Amino acid sequence: MSIEQQLATELSIKPAQVAATLALLDQGATLPFIARYRKEQTGALDDTQLRQLYERLGQLRELETRRESILGRLQEQNQLSPELEQAIRAADSRARLEDLYLPFRPKRRNKAQEAREAGLEPLAQDSLRNGSLPQGKLGEFLNPDTGFVDQDSVAEGVRQILLEILSEDAELIGTLRQRLWQQGELQVRAARGKADPDSKFRDYFEYAEPIARIPSHRALAVLRGVSEGVLKASLQLPDNLDGWPEEQMARRHQLRPAQLDSWMQQTLQQAWQKKLRPSLETELIKHLREQADTAAIEVFARNLSDLLLAAPAGAKTTIGLDPGLRTGVKVAVIDATGKLVDYTTIYPHAPKKQWDQSLHTLTTLAKKHGAELIAVGNGTASRETEQLAQAVCKAVAHNLQAVLVNEAGASIYSASELAAAEFPDLDVTIRGAVSIARRLQDPLAELVKIDPKSIGVGQYQHDVDQSRLEDALNGVIEHCVNHVGVDVNTASAALLSHVAGLNRTTADNLVAWRDEHGALRNRRQLLKVPRLGPKAFEQCAGFLRIRDGEEPLDNSAVHPESYPLAQAIADNCGLSLEALLQQPEKLKQVDPARLEAQGFGAYTVRDVLGELEKPGRDPRPEFRSVRYAEGVETLKDLQPGMELEGVVTNVTHFGAFVDIGVHQDGLVHISQLADRFVSDPHTIVSSGQIVKVRVLEVDEARKRIALSMKAENRDVTTDNGRQAAQKPTHRPESRVPLEGSLADKLKAAGLGRKNR
Repeated sequence: MSIEQQLATELSIKPAQVAATLALLDQGATLPFIARYRKEQTGALDDTQLRQLYERLGQLRELETRRESILGRLQEQNQLSPELEQAIRAADSRARLEDLYLPFRPKRRNKAQEAREAGLEPLAQDSLRNGSLPQGKLGEFLNPDTGFVDQDSVAEGVRQILLEILSEDAELIGTLRQRLWQQGELQVRAARGKADPDSKFRDYFEYAEPIARIPSHRALAVLRGVSEGVLKASLQLPDNLDGWPEEQMARRHQLRPAQLDSWMQQTLQQAWQKKLRPSLETELIKHLREQADTAAIEVFARNLSDLLLAAPAGAKTTIGLDPGLRTGVKVAVIDATGKLVDYTTIYPHAPKKQWDQSLHTLTTLAKKHGAELIAVGNGTASRETEQLAQAVCKAVAHNLQAVLVNEAGASIYSASELAAAEFPDLDVTIRGAVSIARRLQDPLAELVKIDPKSIGVGQYQHDVDQSRLEDALNGVIEHCVNHVGVDVNTASAALLSHVAGLNRTTADNLVAWRDEHGALRNRRQLLKVPRLGPKAFEQCAGFLRIRDGEEPLDNSAVHPESYPLAQAIADNCGLSLEALLQQPEKLKQVDPARLEAQGFGAYTVRDVLGELEKPGRDPRPEFRSVRYAEGVETLKDLQPGMELEGVVTNVTHFGAFVDIGVHQDGLVHISQLADRFVSDPHTIVSSGQIVKVRVLEVDEARKRIALSMKAENRDVTTDNGRQAAQKPTHRPESRVPLEGSLADKLKAAGLGRKNR
């Protein structure tokens, strides 16, 4: 099966769709461009399908490269028989490929090789055919010069050859691997001297679970404990399969149990215990890690996508407040375009307690600059600072709103080279306030400047494969940026660098050209940017917006190559293009079939009609801020039964963390998300979503808050419209161990709000 055929089969799409996509990719087209503007060729494969295809394509091409490498090496060794070549070409996985190559892989000199050089191979083959050691022939192979001085040493040499033969049998390894994965149990215990009752890993000191069913978060917790030397883990078959591996080895060589003498039985046991089980254990635990990594990366990617696509407050003058106690509250005022226009530091809290002076300063700034929003970072002293912001809102005559903003990663940005280049003369602390204000205006535009791993929406993010994680997160950022579109005249180079077809060099060049020549008036001017040639223009043009430019379509997602289609649509309506954009209701009289008859593709016609109906629309939801309960500011203010509003900060496989305004996120366990069985928390909540929760339990000593979103005999509709079912499904959910305090868990897993 060719790579194209395999991709089509695995992804349940047509071979022609795969072929068209591969051709576009090989020509340098980006995934966002293919998904948006090449639907005719791909049969409208969406972004998710294209990313799956792209990732799997890389894996299959890597497998093919390895296959050819192995075939080449075997050819050089004169070991490539027709049967072996056929098996290698038919291998559909890396594991199968390596199993077949294992007997021929170059090895260090070992005891089996020494025994073969002493001529013991025929004796080993005889033993394997008969199921017993031919005791009467051992004396014939004595050879003091090669170290085989007695019959025991000869018998041991024969055993070493058999151990190697058995442990390098591709068919046997495949059978054992499959059974061990399907029915093997990962058994975990505390390492010697590490059974500390206060350890965050204490729930795993006596833990066992079938390896194939271990959730990713538990797998990663166990593997972290093993890497830190606190836990020991082993993979075992259940008791009812005791002796099964040895039976499979005997059956593989047509041996009946009655044929086996005690020596051969011991040899088979050693082959399993000393060779096959340890190697398969290592391999399958590695496979468990890879699966857990994949699941954790998917969680991170979905959370990041939700965060980046959060509703923007819009282009409004905003005051950013970075709260603090001793060091004061840093204040930055930015205008509607995100430009810093004023800044200062106030000290409303202890120890200085300059409340009235701080109130006067903020009120003066709000009136002077016509501020419409106050963004308050949710770190230390955030609720106290929010009270100050609310007082400012009451004191200012015009409409002013105060909003708590997740500040995770703001300090990372403020100390970065990017921030230093943007504000070279500004104190690091003020840069953080600028970032807080900007991420309220437009979360996407500001968060792309920060390493996603610093935003605090991952699950065991530091334990997973960092290269895979980075690739996945970059893909999420690329998707979100191009999904929303970018204003070419206001976007930062950091944001522009994620636009399809652009990179950091062309983004920097575009900003430099813009600074020198002024705002772009039309998309064609992009071709004047150094190193932004026709190919890059093709890829990026549709995702870049030019507001109030010379061409009205430049402020839409209509690609320049489809401008003739847009004009044809306007002609069908008997209007100019400008007039049509002002009267989108006229589009109802357009017959798509007539346009398709003129040679325009059906998918393109549909997309252009949709864009003309609402040109330049922002696909993100309408902005709404959370309303934290007054008087509930610390853990001591919480009581079981309280119903509060909060914002989801992180979604994991075992539940969701919710900020309820007390400086410590609470956990809604998966079993408390709804009055029904929930297999995936993402089907109920998403990062950034505003939800109503009920306090179940508060543990001040461990800084742990247990929350519930269950309906309690009443309808509960979450912010995104999902409604909880009224009848719970009595399906047991496996217990999720929580290692230590919630603070410990957050620190260990990289979850929830991060300390700055």
